[in-house]
Amino acid sequence: MSEALLRSLTPGVLAILVRRGADFAAAEDAVQDALVEAVRVWPAESPRDPKGWLITVAWRRFLDASRADTARRRREDRMDEEPAPGAVPAVDDTLQLYFLCAHPSLTPSSAVALTLRAVGGLTTRQIAQAYLVPEATMAQRISRAKRTVAGVRFDKPGDVATVLRVLYLVFNEGYSADVDLAAEAIRLTRQLAAAIDHPEVAGLLALMLLHHARRAARTAPDGSLVPLAEQDRGRWDTVLIAEGVDILQAALARDRLGEFQAQAAIAALHADAPTAEETDWVQITEWYDELVRLTDNPVVRLNRAVAVGEADGPRAGLAALAALDDSLPRYTAVAAYLHERDGDLATAARLYAEAAQKAPNLAERDHLTRQAARLNSRRSR
Repeated sequence: MSEALLRSLTPGVLAILVRRGADFAAAEDAVQDALVEAVRVWPAESPRDPKGWLITVAWRRFLDASRADTARRRREDRMDEEPAPGAVPAVDDTLQLYFLCAHPSLTPSSAVALTLRAVGGLTTRQIAQAYLVPEATMAQRISRAKRTVAGVRFDKPGDVATVLRVLYLVFNEGYSADVDLAAEAIRLTRQLAAAIDHPEVAGLLALMLLHHARRAARTAPDGSLVPLAEQDRGRWDTVLIAEGVDILQAALARDRLGEFQAQAAIAALHADAPTAEETDWVQITEWYDELVRLTDNPVVRLNRAVAVGEADGPRAGLAALAALDDSLPRYTAVAAYLHERDGDLATAARLYAEAAQKAPNLAERDHLTRQAARLNSRRSR
């Protein structure tokens, strides 16, 4: 099998799927799955008609994904956009599917990826962005997970930690406004919290509610992003905030701290501040220190650099940032913000422009472009 052959066939296969009615993004995802399958199968059994084989496999993958997406959308349509506080909606089989996909035969990372793809309805590209890996790497991981569970009896549910990770990533994807899955993630987490007495389940639910409470203030009427410091706090949902804080306090009182409780504590401190200037950044930095201890996650360290910059000054934030890998998503945007806070407008404008080119979505790209233009305008006066 030749890699060059696969590359040469890909555009034609993609074009045929689009002509058959697949939208371009879904067709790309299906073709990627077919290419991974070809890498696995062809060395042992090369097809007589490679292009025809790829078209058949890709079309089947597209149909499977479309059916899964339709089923997911039916579940979402049964819910109001804003999740009602307190009450737990009627249980369906979705949460059980999350547990079954988190099968013990899979590693946690593979189980999360498979669940997001098969049940959550996310594309391979979206999952890869969440995991900070190339799309081809994630496609291979999902394909391996599918092969692992092929023919396996799904009678042993996976662990709670893996399901929480999936729900968290689904919520984040919905909250980013790329796809609207936030309410569905909250609904399922409410179900899980009602069924399992676990402080991290409560912590995740609190985190989701506290973030979701700010949803109405996150965008301007023209659709542009509004940074947290500039949001109209009068538009925050105080009912959801109160519920989230109550749930978090009960979880923290059990003295079994986990990463979702720590993240929720940070969100609660933001929600508690009457104005951006009154935010308790010292305490937020302390909670980020706890998160670093719990996870040692590079994105957590990146967010901690922002908190340090607010608590101890922009140069302290830049020093914390310098210890991190500059290839991290949003690293350049954070650097731009801290340089602006430090008064270096030329460097900040350049970095905002660079960050805009790397932005994962249109809204964020436009926001960063406007930031660069704003500073360039100030410098030219």
